[in-house]
Order: sequence, then structure tokens, then C-alpha cells
Amino acid sequence: MATPEKMAALARMKLIATVLFVAVTVLFVIARREGWPWVAAFAEAAMIGALADWFAVVALFRRPLGLPIPHTAILPRNKARLADNLAIFIRDRFLDTQSLVARLRAAQPADRIAAWLQDEKNARLLADRIAVLLAESLDFMDDKRVRRLVLHALRRRAGTLDLAAGVGRIMDVLTEDGRHQALLDEGLRKLAAWLDDPAVKEGFAGMIVDVASKEYPKVVSMLGLVGINPAELGEKVSVGIVAGVNGLLDEVARDPKHPRRAAFNELVAGYIERLKHDEAFRLRIEQVKRDFLAHPGVAAYLQELWDELRGWLARDIGRPDSRVRSKIASAAAAIGASMAGNPALRDSVNEHIEHTVESLAPELRDGLSRHIASTMRAWNDEDLVREIEHSVGRDLQFIRLNGTVVGGLIGVALYAVTHLIT
Repeated sequence: MATPEKMAALARMKLIATVLFVAVTVLFVIARREGWPWVAAFAEAAMIGALADWFAVVALFRRPLGLPIPHTAILPRNKARLADNLAIFIRDRFLDTQSLVARLRAAQPADRIAAWLQDEKNARLLADRIAVLLAESLDFMDDKRVRRLVLHALRRRAGTLDLAAGVGRIMDVLTEDGRHQALLDEGLRKLAAWLDDPAVKEGFAGMIVDVASKEYPKVVSMLGLVGINPAELGEKVSVGIVAGVNGLLDEVARDPKHPRRAAFNELVAGYIERLKHDEAFRLRIEQVKRDFLAHPGVAAYLQELWDELRGWLARDIGRPDSRVRSKIASAAAAIGASMAGNPALRDSVNEHIEHTVESLAPELRDGLSRHIASTMRAWNDEDLVREIEHSVGRDLQFIRLNGTVVGGLIGVALYAVTHLIT
């Protein structure tokens, strides 16, 4: 963009070159009248040099004096070709893949990233920028139209999901190599520990007494008559039941070939088979899924969940002591420290960046060259000329100055040679 300083500098150089041309013209007239042949030779050649270089400089940007002289107004007349050539030059000389990768490798970006992230100010700066993005995303997602679109997309995506087949594949993975038996073992251990809890035993005893009192009140009354405390009896029965169940659980846990394990295998295998091949069972699951997605409470629940999450994030991000920003800054600093202390990690990061650049460079360089060419083609001719002239025109005016001086010196030299050979 042309600045007032550039415009003033160009105008000043044009004025100096023009004044110099006028000066040598006046000098030529005086020298011819006064009979100064050497001065006249200098001034005449200087005038010719000044005019020739003025023509050359002006011809780059426009037609000299507005005359339709061939091969003038070079820049506006050849704008399209110049745009294509410049785009190709930048693409081939500055954006070729190997050059970009070589420069990237020499820069060691992982080292720079690690050093940058370890600086506490930079980590906080990154956290603040991410927080701004989160806040803007929250505002965007809070738009009712966006929420409806997202909810509709989620429902549509979930509606196309083959839930039965997905669950079947997941269960296949979970049961591969007997992994589900490890899950059963963990379940047995948790159940045994729960049954051994005194509070659980006490609860069982109370349940036994309550059920017996309701179902067999006469029997319970008779126990009291014979001196047996129903609560103590319930506690003993509860302990016996728990001991019996724990014995069974221990037996199953210790025996890899226990019939209960085989029954568990059959049960799981049966469900997997039904999920994969029982069409009626699959349809029931599909119907349950559709009913769940269509239920108004699901949308209300998701909306309420989102509102709570959005509200919490908005409040937290807005506080100076934001937990989210603090966590992001801590994570960034930790990543920087890890990269700084782990050469293998830095090498891995550098390799991934290089591979990314290698894969994106061809498309990037072609897209950028097309953008440069199309942008230059779209420029108005006058705007193009003005921008280039204000950028390099001041330096081009030195050609006029040099042409004036050098032309005059050449004129003197030629005049001297002419006198020497005659």
C-alpha cells in the first residue's frame, strides 16, 4: 500500500530529475550562444540521455505523453503474463517441497516449541488464546439455530448407527482370549468383598426377620415363646447364607473349568450370536434405540447438560483465576518440559512436522501460486501501476539522473574522440 512517505519521496525524485534535465537544457542553449563547444557537447548528450531514460522509465508504467507508441505501458499491458510468471517464480524458487523441508529441518521446530512453551508467559498467553477460542465457541453454540442443527445431526447420526452390530463387535473384542473371564473374576472378588461387609450381613439379617415376620408371624411368635431371639436367628441365617455364597464364589474363582464359568461363556456367546444374527433381537434393540432418541426427555437432558457445562465454562473462563486457563497453561508448560528433556520426543515431533509439510506442500504451493496470479490479474491497471511505481519508482528516477550525467560524459568523450581523429 502506497504511503504518504513513499509518494512524497517519488515526487521529490521526479522533481530533481526534471530540474536536472531543465538545467542541462539551459546549459546547452547558453553554451551554443557563447561558443563553448565542450560544454555544448556535454549538455547535448546529457539532454539526450535524460530524455531516453525518462522515456524508458515512463514506458514501464504508461504511454509517454499518451502516445500509442508500441511496446510502452509494459506493466499494465502484460499484467496477466507478469502475474503468471511471478506466481511460477515464487512457487518454484521459494515453495518447492525439498526447500521447505530443508529449511524446516534446519530450524529444529521442536526445540523452538519446547523453549517457547517452557516460558511461563508464553504458556499463559497460549492458555488465554485458547480460552478466547472456547468463549467464542460457546457463544456460537449458544445460538438456538446451531443447537437445533447439532441436535438434529446427532440424532440422525445415532439413528444410522447399527447398535446391535456395534455391541456385538465390542463384545467380540472383550471376549477374545478369555478377557471376559478376567472381568468375571473381578466381579466375583468385588461381590465377595461386598458380602463380607458387616453392614451387608446386618442388612440381610434384618431382611430375613422382616420377611419372616410378615410371611410367617406365628412361627416367629413361637420362636419367642421357646426363648429364641428372632434377630439372632436372622443374623445366624444371614451369616450362613453369606458363607455359602462366598464358598461358591471362591470355588468358581479358583477353578478355571468350573461349570459356572462354562455357563457364563455360553451366556455371553449366546448374546453375541443373537446380536449378530437374530433379526428379531436386533429389531428390538433398534426399536429401543429409536424410542430413546425420540423421547423428549433426551433432548431436554442434553440441553440441560449443555447449559450447565456452558455456564460453568463461561464463568470459569471469565475469572482471573480461571481453573481451565490454569490447567491449559500447566499442560503447555509440562509439554514443553517433556520435549526439552526428551530428545526422542523432539525427533518424533520434528519428523511428524516434516511429514505434514511434505504432504501439504504441493497443494499449498499450487494454491498459493494460483492465489498470487489471480489476485494480480484482478487488480485494476491504474492501481497496479500506482502501487509498483510508488514502491520502486523512486529508485527508477535515479536512472534518469544517471542517464543525464553519464550521457553528458559520453558526449564529451565522443566530442574529444572526434577532434582527435580529424
